[in-house]
Amino acid sequence: MTVIGLTGGIASGKSTVTALLKEKGAAIIDADKIAREIMSKGEPAWFEVLNYFGDEILNDDRSDIDRKKLAHIVFSDKAKLEVLNNITHPKIIEEIKRQVEEYKKAGKKIIVIDAALLIETGLDKIADEVWVVAANEDIQLQRLMAREKDITKDEALKRIKSQMPLAEKLKFADRVIDNNSSIEETKKQVDKIWTKIS
Repeated sequence: MTVIGLTGGIASGKSTVTALLKEKGAAIIDADKIAREIMSKGEPAWFEVLNYFGDEILNDDRSDIDRKKLAHIVFSDKAKLEVLNNITHPKIIEEIKRQVEEYKKAGKKIIVIDAALLIETGLDKIADEVWVVAANEDIQLQRLMAREKDITKDEALKRIKSQMPLAEKLKFADRVIDNNSSIEETKKQVDKIWTKIS
C-alpha cells in the first residue's frame, strides 16, 4: 500500500496526472473537491468566511459566495489569503486524513492525495512518496489564462506567485513528472513510474 502526495503549481497539469492514475485504479483524494465541499453553503467554513469577508463576496442574488470575487480579494492580499487558509485548511486536512484511513481499510493499494498545497499544509508527512508535476511559469500562465477565460495576465501571475516556487517544491520530491510538453509525454512518465510502484 502506497500513499502518494501529488502536487504542483496552479495549471501545471496535476489534474491530467491524477486522471491518468485514476485510470490505472488508484484511489484519488482531491483536495480542491474537498475544499469546495467544506465551503458549501451552510457549512461551518462558509459562515466563517462570510463572517470575516462580509457581504461583498456574495454573488448578485446574495444566495452564495462568489468564488471569483473571493479569489480576486485573497490573491491580491497575502494577509487575507492567510485568513482564508486558516479557516479552511484544518477542515480540509482532517477530511483528507479521514479518506486516507477509509481507503486503507478498504485495501486500496495506491492512494493519491492530489493537493496544490501538499507541502505547505504538511500533508506530505502522511504520504509515502511526494510527486511533483513540474511546468515552466510561462506554460502555467498560458494554461491558466486558457482555462479561466476572464482572468487578466496580472491576476494569473498573482495566483502563480501566491504559491510555493517550483524550485522549493522540488526539494521535497521523490519523483518529478515533467509536464512541459504533450500529454503523450506525460503519460509515458506516469506509465514508467506506475510499473515501479504497482
